[in-house]
Amino acid sequence: MGDTSQQIVEQILDARSDKRGLRIVGADTKAFIGRAGGGEDLDVSAHRGILGYAPRELVLTARAGTPLTEIEAALDERGQMLSFEPPRFGDGATLGGTLACNLSGPARPWGGSIRDMVLGVGLINGRGEMLNFGGQVMKNVAGFDVSRLQAGALGAFGVLTQVSLKVLPQPASTATRVLELDAAGALERITSLARSPQPLSGAAWCDGRAYVRFSGAQSAVTDAARRCGGEALPEALAFWRDLADQRLPFFDNTEPLWRFSIKPTATVPGIDGRWLIDWAGAQRWIHGHFDRTALEHAAEAGGGHVSLYRGGDRDSEVNHRLPEALKLLHQRLKRAFDPDGLFNRGRLYSWL
Repeated sequence: MGDTSQQIVEQILDARSDKRGLRIVGADTKAFIGRAGGGEDLDVSAHRGILGYAPRELVLTARAGTPLTEIEAALDERGQMLSFEPPRFGDGATLGGTLACNLSGPARPWGGSIRDMVLGVGLINGRGEMLNFGGQVMKNVAGFDVSRLQAGALGAFGVLTQVSLKVLPQPASTATRVLELDAAGALERITSLARSPQPLSGAAWCDGRAYVRFSGAQSAVTDAARRCGGEALPEALAFWRDLADQRLPFFDNTEPLWRFSIKPTATVPGIDGRWLIDWAGAQRWIHGHFDRTALEHAAEAGGGHVSLYRGGDRDSEVNHRLPEALKLLHQRLKRAFDPDGLFNRGRLYSWL
């Protein structure tokens, strides 16, 4: 294991000559995300290893196939962390896959997203060219932040080879409180906390219980937890990890799972079911067989969007529809980076 970029280039050029599609595969822990895809597997899992880590500068660079567990272990030794608290969905989860899926955990509203923390990337395009963007490598071109463009692209624009990230110090202290509240009461309470100078780092609700996490200096955390009230949560670290990785009982459901990303204070009228609220109200989950168009209208009314995250019909569209102008922009970018449409055909959208 190490630098396998040349082998990746050779497989890309071989597939291009025969016009064969390629399905980019790392640890495959996130294969459920996006539409059903096809094509020959392009396995990048062996392209791994931490290339550079400067704790004083809070910057880490690693190959895209590097497992998150390896990166987090290196950071932990220096009292640092990935501030976006990435979901793993499996022990082999990789850095490249996390960026491609734009995954961030419960700390996202306060610690930023992976997209916010990306400084630069290495990328192999559909012509087999190895390119570098952002960071201290080269300036982005054509007005696009190419590094951050890869967040959520599901590999549509190329094969990630390396990623440079900003990392942050671990908090000195953390405390989680649990309050018995209904959904409306929880949103009101969490919104009030979010608007005050509190060291919030997590705020979620499910099944009549609100979970509020504080992180920072010990004195500030102790004071915030006291003011918040409620009860201390035993095994709080496991709870937030299980929330990120969708291992809580709420997610033990075979019905389609929908993800809303909306304004924290928004309501979602006409959508009945059992909800889980995260990100202080900005991310909401619900299981069920719903009409996608109806959910899109509800999400737009809440100032956001919705996607069919897991299960359901993966041959139809699973992401929120795009305005025509953005659709055309996506298609132009696809032609620029992957002119023969080799990578992850139709996984993000059927037309991409």
